[in-house]
Amino acid sequence: MFTGIIESIGSVDEFKLLGSEWRLKIRCPGLDLSDVQLGDSIAVNGCCLTVTELGNNNFCADVSNESISLTTFQYLKSGAKVNLEKALTPQTRLGGHLVSGHVDGVGELLSQTSDGGSWRLAFRVPDALARYIAQKGSICIDGTSLTVNTVEGASFSVNIIPHTQQATVIHTYRAGQRVNIEVDLIARYLERLILGDRAAQSDKGGSSTQDATGLSKAFLAEHGFGH
Repeated sequence: MFTGIIESIGSVDEFKLLGSEWRLKIRCPGLDLSDVQLGDSIAVNGCCLTVTELGNNNFCADVSNESISLTTFQYLKSGAKVNLEKALTPQTRLGGHLVSGHVDGVGELLSQTSDGGSWRLAFRVPDALARYIAQKGSICIDGTSLTVNTVEGASFSVNIIPHTQQATVIHTYRAGQRVNIEVDLIARYLERLILGDRAAQSDKGGSSTQDATGLSKAFLAEHGFGH
């Protein structure tokens, strides 16, 4: 588990295929590795990875083909800047929100505008993730915990203060940038809890009034969510 408060910016030293798995080497002179051991977790751009090798100012992790296909790792190149956060401990200040490090999908930066010293960034996410994003709710972008300002369909905006601009890779973003998105944990579990016993039922046949999760307007209205 993580908090979404970025501890350091690292850079990709190597990212290569070894056999059937990918090996990622991250250079991170600004990250304290003194308390990190083999097998510990570090979030790289919001993706939880297991440390398999440790150096003085670097670490390595294995990345599965599944992770590459579901994250922006498919676009990573040598020298790319990445957000880094070590796994939280019982003593960690929870300054952001609870983040699992399990990326839900890849979003795209639509626009960036100035608002005083801050930036307003608008992103679009895959349609399947839109229902989990709520105004003033939490969202994790490349491992950074942020508050959603506005939501419209599958698009949303966030405000980036000057400190966050410099302390994360967000200052490198340009329109069209692909980013890792993790929605709020509570939203994902709430959806399953609302389904109750229906969560165990398959909807392989599909329905025009019911989505892949089994939720429908009629179902929500029946359970008091229609007002």
